[in-house]
Amino acid sequence: MPREIHGSLGGAGAGAGAGPAAASLADGRLCPRGELRGAPVVASGASTSSPNPSVSDVKAAVPRSSDAAGPAECYTANGADYRGTQNQTSQYAGKPCLFWNETFEHPYNTLKYPNGEGGLGEHNYCRNPDGDVSPWCYIAEHEDGIYWKYCEIPSCRMPGNLGCYKDHGEPPPLTGTSETSNKLTIQTCISSCRSQQFKFAGMESGYACFCGNNPDYWRYGEAASTECNSVCFGDHTQPCGGDGRVILFDTLIGACGGNYTSATAVIYSPDFPDTYGTGRGCYWTIQVPGASQIHFSFVLFEIKDATDMVELLDGYTYHVLARFNGKNRPPHTFNISLDFVILYFFSDEINQAQGFAIRYKAVKDSVHQNKITMNQTLSEKIHEHANLSINAARSSKILYVITTSPSHPSSSMPEWTIYSLTALLILSVTAILAKIFLHITMKSHQIPSANEMEDSNEVTAAGEIWSIFYQPSTSISIFKKKLRSQQDDCNPLVGN
Repeated sequence: MPREIHGSLGGAGAGAGAGPAAASLADGRLCPRGELRGAPVVASGASTSSPNPSVSDVKAAVPRSSDAAGPAECYTANGADYRGTQNQTSQYAGKPCLFWNETFEHPYNTLKYPNGEGGLGEHNYCRNPDGDVSPWCYIAEHEDGIYWKYCEIPSCRMPGNLGCYKDHGEPPPLTGTSETSNKLTIQTCISSCRSQQFKFAGMESGYACFCGNNPDYWRYGEAASTECNSVCFGDHTQPCGGDGRVILFDTLIGACGGNYTSATAVIYSPDFPDTYGTGRGCYWTIQVPGASQIHFSFVLFEIKDATDMVELLDGYTYHVLARFNGKNRPPHTFNISLDFVILYFFSDEINQAQGFAIRYKAVKDSVHQNKITMNQTLSEKIHEHANLSINAARSSKILYVITTSPSHPSSSMPEWTIYSLTALLILSVTAILAKIFLHITMKSHQIPSANEMEDSNEVTAAGEIWSIFYQPSTSISIFKKKLRSQQDDCNPLVGN
């Protein structure tokens, strides 16, 4: 299969001003196969202004719009995993891409790769089937024999890639330390900066590494990602900036271990985007207080064999919840109903591979929170109505309680509370009517005669007369009372 041929690298200079020669690129995609993708370029320093035909002659030089950058569609440094639908070299006035099933005169087409290898298919979307530094596509318009171009895709930027920025030299975007190497890769630069406690790492011209904590690294302006497509001298599949262009990364990328408390993040295998090393054992803690569960998604998983593995453990008991390896691949997404999870990676002493990228998102149970709030409100209402009942019991008057506003009825009051108040009101009205009826009945009886009075003296203790007095809105009180006509009554409740 025709594949691009890279030129030889020059020796590294002793200082920042003397760098190795930039690699020249040739591509089997050209027709005939020997045509060059770009002419050799010599870089004399990290911020030289010498032209780079492999970038400037082919680029779609439209500045990145930060607003256009939506959710991440790429989790690799070179966008080899891009499966988006951009079908022109730039979102703004870009050249249309040719369909992959119509490019039979070129090395990459659906006839040669009929099973969707590299994301190819019956479409004209930008892809990176050959592991280049970024997605590209064939175009119809030839410019000096060039029939393909890189695609400027704002959403195809791996998390932790802060973007491509202009470098005017003095001072550079990152003012910490700097070094050059003819074996530079993204991770060698990141590891160097991380070991020096810097937050940011920047690569420029393929061989220069800058470190710093400057929050204003963007002060010279952002550039199109295609302007940072100079290959790294240590890995020609990775982008390492350009002439006067620095590509910036967060130094957390590829760290062996870490503590995460944010609601969402992406964790990469150690040494990413380089292959993971042998004999690695790394732990990452993910603890999000208040989360009911954590959603996990392996957006990239390339583990070599069964001995290299990724595990997820219960953060409290250290119990292994899931284990994945080269023979037991993970599902695309899965959930763990915990707020504390430990991610563990182990590699043996033999094989190496690209590694993994796992995205997590903690979810807080809003329904549970609503239930707690509703229960608290219900308890407050019960307590309030209990107090009202106590106060009502201390009064002999009927108490009317306004529980809602006529214009804004409350839908949150429990139905049983309304029923209780209704029953209390009915009971109070019934008691009043009973008292009135009893009073009328007592008045209707005639005054007893003397003979009847004498007969009444014969009433025994077993035939005592009870009078029931009911006061509304209070508990029913029963008082034992004999008629005052009984002269021999010594009950203290009656008295004289």
